[in-house]
This record gives sequence, C-alpha cells and structure tokens, in this order.
Amino acid sequence: MTIITHNGSRFDLEVVASLVAPGSRVLDVGCGDGELMERLALDKGVDARGIELSQTGVNECVARGLSVIQGDADADLDAYLDESFDYVILSQTLQATRDPKTVLQNLLRIGSYAIVSFPNFGHWRMRMQLLFQGRMPITPHLPEPWYATPNIHFCTIRDFVSLCEELDATVQEAIALNATGGRMPIRAPWWFWNMFGQQAVFLLHR
Repeated sequence: MTIITHNGSRFDLEVVASLVAPGSRVLDVGCGDGELMERLALDKGVDARGIELSQTGVNECVARGLSVIQGDADADLDAYLDESFDYVILSQTLQATRDPKTVLQNLLRIGSYAIVSFPNFGHWRMRMQLLFQGRMPITPHLPEPWYATPNIHFCTIRDFVSLCEELDATVQEAIALNATGGRMPIRAPWWFWNMFGQQAVFLLHR
C-alpha cells in the first residue's frame, strides 16, 4: 500500500516518532524496511525490536543493522510477555490484519503504550467515489484496486474510536493528518476528522 510521503518519509512515521519517549523499549510490529526503528534508535536512543512478515522487509532491516524477526501480527504476538515493552507500534498495518481486535488487544497487553496509525476509509473522497461511481475507491493515498489491495478490514477513524471504547483502551493522544501531512485541529469533533482526515495516529494505554 502506498502511503503519502514527504521528502521520502511517511507523514505518519514523523508523528509516531514524536510520541515515543527517549531511551524506551520499542517493538515495531509490521516494521517494513525498518525506517522508523532506525530513526528511533538514532534520534532517541531507544532499544528497538521489530517483527515483519515479508522476507524482503526483514532483509532490509538486517541490512540496516536492526534487530528484527520474521513474523505475523495475527499469529505471533501471543509469544510476547505482558508489558515487555514501553511502546508497541503498529503503523499502517491494522487494516491488513485478519483479526484487528485481537491484534489491538495484544498491543495493549505487550506494551505500556500502543501507537497505531492507519488510513481513514471514511474520508470524503472515498465517500464520493462510492456515491457517484458506485465502485470501490482508488486514491493517491490508497491506489490499489479492490482485487489487489492488502487491506481486508476497512476502518474509519470513528470505527477505531469505537473499538478503543469496546476494549476499554484510553486514548492518550490522537492526531488526524490531512492530504499534505498537516495536523487537523485538535479540538475538532470526531465527525470532522472522520470526514476530512486521510490518516490518523493514536497513542493508547490501559
């Protein structure tokens, strides 16, 4: 899935990195090529570990000198002990998991805090494509056609908030990003973020 980028870096990763305290223990689930882990290790001195499904991603992480194992967020998080990390990060991956609710429960169990970023499928451009074209949306942010997308659970910002409430997870901080990576007004109601936010980043704890 292609994510909006700025100077070669994903907007959501910049926000995620800002939420992590220096010197903390971090598990990055679905760490991809290790860009975020490397940034956190260099800029904040964190003890960063990763889990990545694709062999290509694991290879790229190893080439960066990062500590990564190959694994599946749906199948392998049960092996981690409770509160074994300060932060567990899941960036742009929740919507591609088979069981998002269980994955989020594991994030909250393994880490003192969970940081989750995801694309907002409630954005007005997607609504308009469905309304006027009657077809699954394709946008610069989510360019794959319905038969090739890795996303299997389409989630809006409001959906995610409802799931957090169901799991009794406390939203410590929430950020919605527009198409240019700018932060939307903090005091805006959920419906506004749900309509105009293209991505969201949540810091959670229990």
